Amino acid sequence: MAKDYWTTKHPDGWQVKGAGNSRATSIHSTQAEAWAETRSRAIETKGEAYLTGRNGQIRERNTYGYDPEKTKG
Repeated sequence: MAKDYWTTKHPDGWQVKGAGNSRATSIHSTQAEAWAETRSRAIETKGEAYLTGRNGQIRERNTYGYDPEKTKG
């Protein structure tokens, strides 16, 4: 089952959080460490990984599961 994971700011550093979870999956001291964990978990579940900056806006997004072909439209 695909699950999306987010890297977001946390009072103790940066957190990895699964979509729909109320608590952090893990907390890291640097954004790079948290982003590596987020990508790893998204790859395992064939989901998406989202990286947010300090301002809360999405900086990067990667899809590791089913990514439909682009269609004309």
